[in-house]
Amino acid sequence: MELFTPDLGLVFWMFVAFAILLFVLYKWGWPVIIKGIESRADFIDSGVEYAREAKEQLQHAKEESEKYVAEARKQQADMLREADRMKSRIIEEARVAAQEEANKVMDAAKLAIAQERKEAELQFRNEVSSFALDIASKVVRNELADAKAQTKLVDKLLDEMENQN
Repeated sequence: MELFTPDLGLVFWMFVAFAILLFVLYKWGWPVIIKGIESRADFIDSGVEYAREAKEQLQHAKEESEKYVAEARKQQADMLREADRMKSRIIEEARVAAQEEANKVMDAAKLAIAQERKEAELQFRNEVSSFALDIASKVVRNELADAKAQTKLVDKLLDEMENQN
């Protein structure tokens, strides 16, 4: 039973050793341990603060990126609408220009056809009158071969001129 009931001297020296150990730890050990724990706590607090700031910056960056994406989408939609308007306007301008060009070509063709027709009519008249003159001169030569027929024709023409005046 000696293990369970220690002597008074043993208890005293154990108490003295414990008190010395407690004094040494209190004097030199606890300040170092407390300082280490406080520096670790400060490091953890600064890490938590840094993480909070990083989270806020990330949230802010996310909001800004969403804003930029929304703005870019809006600009894209505006550009697409403007491109569609430009396409419609260009198509309309091309159609109007083509119609105007077609009208010019048609007018020029009508004018050319009218000019060609007038020239053809003039040429036809010239040829017909030339043929008529040839025929008339041959007929007149045959009929006016004698002097009596010539004087009769001249008298007739003079009478017609007097009647017209």
